[in-house]
Amino acid sequence: MKTVALFWVGILSAGLNAAAANELSVISFGRADQDALTKAYYNAFGKSTGIEVKSLSYDGQMTELEQMVKRGKPDWDVVQVESRALQQGCEQGLFEKLDMSRIGRPDDFIPGAVSDCGLGIFAWSLALVYSDRIKAAPSSWADFWDVKKYPGKRGLRRSAKYTLEIALLADGVAPADVYPMLATDTGLERAFRKLDQIKSDTIWWEAAAQPAALLSAGNLVMSSGYTLWFDPEVPRNKHFKIAWDKSLYDVDSWAIPKGSPKLPDAYRFIAFASAPERQKLLSERLPFCPGMRVCLLR
Repeated sequence: MKTVALFWVGILSAGLNAAAANELSVISFGRADQDALTKAYYNAFGKSTGIEVKSLSYDGQMTELEQMVKRGKPDWDVVQVESRALQQGCEQGLFEKLDMSRIGRPDDFIPGAVSDCGLGIFAWSLALVYSDRIKAAPSSWADFWDVKKYPGKRGLRRSAKYTLEIALLADGVAPADVYPMLATDTGLERAFRKLDQIKSDTIWWEAAAQPAALLSAGNLVMSSGYTLWFDPEVPRNKHFKIAWDKSLYDVDSWAIPKGSPKLPDAYRFIAFASAPERQKLLSERLPFCPGMRVCLLR
């Protein structure tokens, strides 16, 4: 009986290993874009290759990934990361250095989409969003600071990220000079001084959905906001307007955890998801610019 039991354990283990070999764990943020990623990429990749995508979500923190990489055998095969996490993770050795020859031509992607350890999924924007109740439409971050012309509360993200950039843009700093200036103490002090000017008129938001909710409730007249949440084709957004001048954009990227045991399949997935016909499907489901250069022509 012992021999028979061991026999069946071996059979079951072999079956589980075979199933695992035909799976790829792709980790994303689980935001409004996850359903679109599933329909545009995950399901189609499974049908095309026979490799089922096991889609999981996380909050963008690197702690769990760091522990996996230290163990030498990460459970995640492909990860969606923001640019800051990608840069830090690449410097810390958490991600594989990408071989673009296994994916595509770098020139086919928009500026900022190709880096040492990541390849862009899509670009997204943070812009000035305002209520159409305002008589004279604001058109710049300088208008955002003009509390006399535009009385009422305005919303900013409770984070130095993006908020300091907005403050310097409002203070007249040219876009090309913003980050060199923020790299200095003088630049940081200038940004915080600018924020102090509207401290009493600011409501700080944390979650992406908050600006729209606060604007709808009449608690804000304008806010910084992720433009995905203000898609004009969605009926609930008919009273929201977007001022695009000097809006900020960033790129979410695919990255491969260092030491991934499924490196060939991870490359295969990223190449598949980066094909123009696949990205066209994604752009039809999300108001994002996909990573390929074609998005600049839309």
